[in-house]
Amino acid sequence: MAKTRPGRRDLDSYTTKGTNKVVRPGDCVLMRPSDTDKPSYVARVEKIEADSRNNVKVRVRWYYRPEESIGGRRQFHGAKELFLSDHYDVQSAHTIEGKCTVHSFKNYTKLENVGAEDYFCRFEYKAATGGFTPDRVAVYCTCEMPYNPDDLMVQCEGCKDWFHPSCMGMTIEEAKKLDHFMCGECSSEYDTKRSFNSFPASSPTDVKVGALSFGGEQTAKEMSGLVWNANNGPRTISFLAHLSL
Repeated sequence: MAKTRPGRRDLDSYTTKGTNKVVRPGDCVLMRPSDTDKPSYVARVEKIEADSRNNVKVRVRWYYRPEESIGGRRQFHGAKELFLSDHYDVQSAHTIEGKCTVHSFKNYTKLENVGAEDYFCRFEYKAATGGFTPDRVAVYCTCEMPYNPDDLMVQCEGCKDWFHPSCMGMTIEEAKKLDHFMCGECSSEYDTKRSFNSFPASSPTDVKVGALSFGGEQTAKEMSGLVWNANNGPRTISFLAHLSL
């Protein structure tokens, strides 16, 4: 932690003007941009200090939105996704508009409802080089993209992998009406095995379905997220989606 400069004193908290929110070191906050057309900046408060005239400053560590990074926004980036950067700054406490919550990726996918002040972070970002930590993540579907919690995915009953309906030639509405789903590769294997059997094969309705799960001991090909049963009814097909606003 940076040392307090002469004539300044550390504060345990700061109460925002207007909203009367109490901000402490470690809290995530929304900060007013100079350009009113831009969304609020998001930062983590590292330190709060006041000078002899009681002017309060906050030392912050900035979160970057994907579009603010060198690589820009990608298809798999969620609408509420942020990168924790190595960019530190000192700002007037008066620019704090309010508090927000930056969840871990796993905790974000478990939220039943996402509020306006909910965000998530799964990467740390080096502002000077554009590098990320971690630099490798699990990929899913035939498009081999990391998981975007804003997108619904459907689970294959055979390989247990997750797929975007659009990559399977379906609309989201069509996917939600399915009783069972097998990807193209598993469907072909199933048909081949059935054609070589000399005895009657089980019908597709007899295929064993993976249990619905909220995380637990999943393989690398399974998401640590919310698994949703279509239409909240008796259907057995598993969906992966995030409940947004």
